[in-house]
Amino acid sequence: MADTAKVQQYKEDVKKQAETLVLKGFPETIVKLNTILETPQFKNRDFLDVHQELNIPVPDPIILNSHTDLPAAKKPKLDQDGTKVMILPTGAVPVNRNLADLIENVKPHIRKLVEDSNLIKMWISFMIPKIEDGNNFGVSIQEDTLAEVQSVESEAAAFFDQISRYYISRGKLISKVAKYPHIDDYRRSVQELDEKEYLSLWLVMSEIRNRYCALHDIVLKNLDKIKKPRPSNATESLY
Repeated sequence: MADTAKVQQYKEDVKKQAETLVLKGFPETIVKLNTILETPQFKNRDFLDVHQELNIPVPDPIILNSHTDLPAAKKPKLDQDGTKVMILPTGAVPVNRNLADLIENVKPHIRKLVEDSNLIKMWISFMIPKIEDGNNFGVSIQEDTLAEVQSVESEAAAFFDQISRYYISRGKLISKVAKYPHIDDYRRSVQELDEKEYLSLWLVMSEIRNRYCALHDIVLKNLDKIKKPRPSNATESLY
């Protein structure tokens, strides 16, 4: 019986926290995100600001003498597989520090959106009454709102995958630069990837702000139906 009481208390706590989050926490977060998006770190920043030297020098070209007089079997074979890289002469290739710092600033907001949407999801789930025939219009509103919240939660979690994919892609391109240091296209592709990630990080922050706005709007508009989907005491019987 004690465990049942603890579970019921947990549900009540979730309801209180979620309602406070929607009415107070969401507006505060939206204002904060708008302020962040207006900072120089995100607004009107030049792509050149996120470029960074790779610390992989272009080696001196190898001058080959003519071997036209040598038998075919004794002619030197040119390696078509690029340069074998055991260790870089100038040390490690660092991450793009500008983008790494920006990513560390963005990640807490991604995490918060995941946590907040999860709390709202649990709140709505606890408010859904037991299944009955008829009078389910309010329940359908709850379910539609719940589906929207679950979609936001999934999208927010996917933002973390985007960050890890950036680092993996950049590492692969840098390995190409190390293996083929004379090919400028590989070096330029790293710059293009960094520019793309910078734009993506701005977009992620904008989408986080937009998702908070959307959740706040849909929950606020349907708050009465979410809290009391049926005009009866049936709402007291929950899953």
